[in-house]
Amino acid sequence: MELKSIFFTAIKALWVNKARSILTMLGVIIGVGSVVLLTSIGTGLQLYIQQQFADLGANTLFVVPGNPFSEDGGFPNPEEAFIESSKGRLKRRHMEKILRDHRDIISDGAVTSFSSGEAKYRNETKKVTLLGVTANYEIVNNTKPSSGKWFTESDEDRSRRVVMMGSNITEELFGDIDPVNKQIKLEGQNYRIAGVLETKGGFGGPNYDNYIYLPFNTLTDDFNSELIDNFSFKIKDENLIDEATKQIKKTLLGENLKEDEFSVFDQTQLLETINSILGMLTLGLGAIAAISLVVGGIGIMNIMLVSVTERTREIGLRKALGATPKVILIQFLFEAALLSVVGGMIGVGIAYAGSIFIQQWFPAQVTMEAVVLAFGVSTVVGLVFGAAPARRASKLSPIEALRYE
Repeated sequence: MELKSIFFTAIKALWVNKARSILTMLGVIIGVGSVVLLTSIGTGLQLYIQQQFADLGANTLFVVPGNPFSEDGGFPNPEEAFIESSKGRLKRRHMEKILRDHRDIISDGAVTSFSSGEAKYRNETKKVTLLGVTANYEIVNNTKPSSGKWFTESDEDRSRRVVMMGSNITEELFGDIDPVNKQIKLEGQNYRIAGVLETKGGFGGPNYDNYIYLPFNTLTDDFNSELIDNFSFKIKDENLIDEATKQIKKTLLGENLKEDEFSVFDQTQLLETINSILGMLTLGLGAIAAISLVVGGIGIMNIMLVSVTERTREIGLRKALGATPKVILIQFLFEAALLSVVGGMIGVGIAYAGSIFIQQWFPAQVTMEAVVLAFGVSTVVGLVFGAAPARRASKLSPIEALRYE
């Protein structure tokens, strides 16, 4: 019997029991759909973060307190971390000295400090994170206003009460109102809104669209906050990253800072760390979702065993007419594979539609690798779990099968 005839016979057998076939495929549909959708979210998130770092440019260096790449963040325990952070190990003078000493390789640098407060406009009130940044933060970190203008060095030198608004907090407080040059209250004090920043997002990390940006000196004076979150430096040439890292460390160590009190890293190192975490998370989620594929495979095996029992007389008749055990085996394997393959195709389609839908709120991207992997696994599941019923069918004795009631 030709494979083509076996294939169409298998389709006919499944079509006769459409409802049962669809219910059998549900496990595979859910399993494949879950695997593809979850991996698409993980992949989309990685690509999104890579794009965010690419926007900064390849020649940006960061200096932060402690060691963010260690398990304890550079401190033995959280209590000590809090005590040490409150002392403020990094100072603005450190950044200024680095710029003075290394203008040959560093073009610019910015300081970021932080605090928290309550923002109010009319009847809307929100708890917000406040970032105190130097005027050149816009250039160093490629942060552009969508409306208005970034505050000036004069605003910073004179500790003027001006702010730049993140896009999310702007929408929450002002809705459709243009906030530029309007007044907002921070902890009861009036501040003029100089501009609104372009949307940057923050999947996998802090969402900068929720922040309000003040001149560094304004934050220091009004909120009594001198805790430095980080320095960011623009290196003149990305080929000088290693040399700049070495010189920055040398300067800070010369300022009586210890090696474990600060870290210097470029975005590649940070990106590799984030991608490693996201990769493990995606793998874990995919593995959990794959359990449903096993459940689907067990469902296929159960239904195929039932099918063999129901069609015992048919199998006996076909054997009596000359069908070999190999032909019977291949037909039932085809039926099991068809259930898993069609279920896999439907699952991929549902996952693709789902990824498009959730892109409104979360980055997701279905990759060909995820589709091929899920599709291949579903096919293997069908063949593996269909093997036992197919073998049972092929081993039936024609005489006993014809006598079966």
